[in-house]
Amino acid sequence: MHIRVLGSAAGGGFPQWNCNCRQCAAMRNGNLRAQRRTQSSIALSDDGVEWVLCNASPDIRAQLESFPAMQPARRLRDTAIAGVVLLDSQIDHCTGLLSLREGCPHSVWCTERVHEDLSRGFPLFTMLKHWNGGLQWQPIELDREPFSIAACPHLQFRAIPLVSNAPPYSPNRGNPQPGDTIGLFIEDLRSGASVFYAPGLGQVDAEVLSWMLRADCLLLDGTLWRDDEMRVCEVGQHLGSEMGHLPQSGPGGMLDVLEGFNRQRKVLIHINNTNPILDEDSAERALLERRGIEVAYDGMSIEL
Repeated sequence: MHIRVLGSAAGGGFPQWNCNCRQCAAMRNGNLRAQRRTQSSIALSDDGVEWVLCNASPDIRAQLESFPAMQPARRLRDTAIAGVVLLDSQIDHCTGLLSLREGCPHSVWCTERVHEDLSRGFPLFTMLKHWNGGLQWQPIELDREPFSIAACPHLQFRAIPLVSNAPPYSPNRGNPQPGDTIGLFIEDLRSGASVFYAPGLGQVDAEVLSWMLRADCLLLDGTLWRDDEMRVCEVGQHLGSEMGHLPQSGPGGMLDVLEGFNRQRKVLIHINNTNPILDEDSAERALLERRGIEVAYDGMSIEL
């Protein structure tokens, strides 16, 4: 299984276009040892030729341009995108579909609740019908049964319902229900290698923990270091827990959850511009390194 991190940041990227927090300002001024990051998305393939997008960020054009495998140029108009899986209906995870309109139709896998959000509140499915058939919905059921995507027949996908939060435009905001946000457990049927991908993870319950333990690689929510980070950095009032993101630090945080996960490769993704782990010289980054936890970056490649 080939995994490519197309974007590793939370909404707004890093540095965020309108943010002058300590880290964003230092990044622009060249005073921070860190990497620029676009908004989160990954691509998966079983042969390195045909690829499935997991989420489509607003930065999708630049992300595809930086990854030559996505433009194989076999025909006058071409792409290696063989399908799109949406894990939620967040703006920073689906707006890239607008930029992919010239390549419609696209098969899009998502839950019924995500499809409803993207047909009414933010009607991408409705808008894009005007481009060569638009988006062809492939329902994701919440029965934990595996599903496959024809272009990558050796990969088997399972949707795992997560406790997170629906986007601000959704009528489900503040009242999360199964199907608003999912994680993906993806297994290579040839090798048995597997990854658990969950960029929006608010709580780790017993079921989520069981899927994490089964996986060989974990790509997990790395949005915030502390729950009150937005307040401390004076860039917002929401707690991470209110937004549906489990912080790394504090009792029951991601560091506590990952304690004892010695077999798995552990990678944090969807990292907010305020999170000190972006600073490669920070104490927080050093702590992650001591615990064997990696920080995803744009262009990161993982093979399982």
